[in-house]
Parts: sequence; structure tokens; C-alpha cells
Amino acid sequence: MGLGRGEARRLRNIAVLRRVRDRIDREYARPLNLEALARGAHMSVGHLSREFRRVYGDAPYAYLMTRRIERAMMLLRRGDLSVTEVCFAVGFSSLGTFSTRFTELVGVPPSVYRRDHSDPRRPGRSTRRWA
Repeated sequence: MGLGRGEARRLRNIAVLRRVRDRIDREYARPLNLEALARGAHMSVGHLSREFRRVYGDAPYAYLMTRRIERAMMLLRRGDLSVTEVCFAVGFSSLGTFSTRFTELVGVPPSVYRRDHSDPRRPGRSTRRWA
């Protein structure tokens, strides 16, 4: 027994949304905008936003920001890049916007996160602990 037309359309829609999500995951550091994502998915901006939120729980822009901040957290933990270098490496074009979004999502500014979470055993960093 085959799928009904509605079910087949719903499954195609989910596949398209998965490709949009995968593109965001892959290209998070590039300039991405909703219009380009919607055009690539052959959807209107409004339809893409509504469907993406329905399937993934976040709007595409919020999902992109979360991916960028997650990657920034990893780079800051490494400890070998400055906050500014991390900002640009993950696709932000403004240090102020990066710091604001990071603080909103993580709860502390990126400089504090880097200080408190970077690995002291990284090359070029002292491994000496003070009592």
C-alpha cells in the first residue's frame, strides 16, 4: 500500500528541510541569509521559517546562531585563538553582535568563557598550577 499524496508531500517537505539544516550545519561560517536558504529550498521565506520551526523547534536564523555559538565555544575552549579571531572564524562580522549573542545563549561573555574553560595544556600555555 502506497503513501497518500499528503503523506508523500509531508515526507518530501521534511527531506527539503533536512537539506536546509544540513546546509546551515556545513556552511555556518559563511554569510547565510533566509532568502538564499528559501530560494535553495524552492519555498517562500515565510513557509520555510514556519516549517523549519515546526520540524526543528527553532527558526532557521536561531538554528544558525546556535551552530555558530556552539562552534565558538569549542574554539574558545581550545584557547589558541583570541575572542576576535573566533568571532570571525564562526561567521560573525561584528564583535559586538558576537559577544551579545554569545552572552545571551551561554550566559557569560566569550572572554569569560575562554578564561574559565580553555585547556591550560594546549601548546604555548603554561601547565603550572598555583596553590
